[in-house]
Amino acid sequence: MSDFSLALNEDQLQLQKWVHDFAETVIRPAAHEWDEREEFPWPIVEEAAKIGLYGIDFLMNAFGDKSGLTLPVAIEELFWGDAGIGMAIMGSALAAAGISGLGTPEQVMEWVPQCYGTPDKVQLGAFCVSEPDAGSDVSSLRTRAVYDEAKDEWVINGTKAWITNGGIADVHVVVATVDPELRSRGQASFVVPPGTAGLSQGQKYLKHGIRASHTSEVVLDDVRVPGSCLLGGKERLDAKLARARERQTTGEKQPAMATFEATRPAVGAQALGIARAAYEYALDYAKERVAFGKPIIQHQAIAFKLANMATEIDASRLLIWRAAWLANNGGFTNAEGSMSKYKASEVAVRVTEEAIQILGGYGYTREYPVERWHRDAKIHTIFEGTSEIQQLVIARAISGMRIE
Repeated sequence: MSDFSLALNEDQLQLQKWVHDFAETVIRPAAHEWDEREEFPWPIVEEAAKIGLYGIDFLMNAFGDKSGLTLPVAIEELFWGDAGIGMAIMGSALAAAGISGLGTPEQVMEWVPQCYGTPDKVQLGAFCVSEPDAGSDVSSLRTRAVYDEAKDEWVINGTKAWITNGGIADVHVVVATVDPELRSRGQASFVVPPGTAGLSQGQKYLKHGIRASHTSEVVLDDVRVPGSCLLGGKERLDAKLARARERQTTGEKQPAMATFEATRPAVGAQALGIARAAYEYALDYAKERVAFGKPIIQHQAIAFKLANMATEIDASRLLIWRAAWLANNGGFTNAEGSMSKYKASEVAVRVTEEAIQILGGYGYTREYPVERWHRDAKIHTIFEGTSEIQQLVIARAISGMRIE
């Protein structure tokens, strides 16, 4: 007998139900209100912290799951509840992942818990990479970090754009250029501790979707952080820069890419949750709505839409689960992380659009949730690597060639 299985184990099934129940009873009823308010949903995140869904323990359990499935399973249920609130709950994980992936054990112990705080005092983390002129092209970051040897401090200047929890976070992880001539290989990541002078929130973006998630610019004006806030430490950075200057491959990915690559299946799971919500809603509606004397699902035009939606959602989930498993068991060989994020993002946009079509005029109104899901889905083809960038990553992986 083979031990190959696509079945979730007992722990994973319990986790799935636990998160789903929270999404159904706490998140969904509040989703419309927070979308309209366009504010960070502090009360909901505090509720999540009380039950242990928002916090360091949950994250560590997820990272420690050898199958890799804890995170995508939980995220799919969260985003089934609502993407904006889901992003508010998951937003700190990107900063935590950046610290965990790049920091020393001591830095991880010190800073990751501060990205979450405690149930009594919730804190937030923010991962700051993109800039007004550098989104997909992270090799051209203008934010500079200069070392002040006399004080053993780094001085950071620049403006970051599109930052989840930007300015309202307690811990900001900032990717900056330390040697502009080396482009992406001359970058490093820094922790900016709570209350550091010179860091401020810039423009807050008014967004098409995921409105309950706070997104803004982060302005860094002569921000000074101790040498101990350089993730990985100075010795490691100096060695990396020396290898890069000698034109040797460092063997290390640029800091932003290392973090994004690890989180791509999780971002795919976000899109998957939105797609499933829209599909389930449209399916129920099609069974009840009568036109031309029968439920509209009995008309092929509608039935085939729903058949395609179900098939594409399942295909997306399989790609996400494969990528999540590979991330913990040997790594990606053919850009499987990018494949999962690319497929699920495109599917979410298509499925939510078809859900609107199935509901007709009702689907276009804000009284029904499908228009919100459509707005929420679209960002997934843009952030953490656009669909075009995912295609580029996949094309390079399968060809072994430099494709521009």
